[in-house]
Amino acid sequence: MALRHAVLAALLDAELSGYQLAKSFSVGVANFWHALPQQLYAELARLEKEGLVAGREVVQDTRPNKRLFTVTGAGLAELERFTEAAAKPSFMRDDLVVKVHAADHVDHGALLAQLAERAEVARAKTALFGQLLEKMRGGRTEEEFLRHGERVGPYLTCLAGIAYEQANEQWCERTITVLGEREAADARRQR
Repeated sequence: MALRHAVLAALLDAELSGYQLAKSFSVGVANFWHALPQQLYAELARLEKEGLVAGREVVQDTRPNKRLFTVTGAGLAELERFTEAAAKPSFMRDDLVVKVHAADHVDHGALLAQLAERAEVARAKTALFGQLLEKMRGGRTEEEFLRHGERVGPYLTCLAGIAYEQANEQWCERTITVLGEREAADARRQR
């Protein structure tokens, strides 16, 4: 997947400025495709030049003018081509997992702190996803929404985000427990 597809997908629900895109990206798509705001702005310019998004200038009285972007028919066709192409297998690339891999040969202090921090971030993201799901459902049950909701794609994406973050939190907590128990056992043996 290229950044372009993530940007096009993020623009499907509303006309957004670059700033709004960066904010919405950080809550939704960024959990599956990370990009810095300056990368998003550059991608918007490329997409507009290629005719995949249309931008329009909005004059504001008390603030600088802004540009709002929407997906064009050509942009939708590009997303269609993207969804029809075979998906490449994903892979994990995570510094913390590499650090845990080396746990038998390094001090656990900093590692345990990083695991606890990651678990807390995962809990916060799980809560955020839960709030987003509730907002999308609009008072309906999940099953009602999944059968009759307007846009089920973002909802299913949030469900994937929750599952990922819950698994991340569980792994961090289990790793903290295992490393802590091993340290305690080592300390008892050394007495």
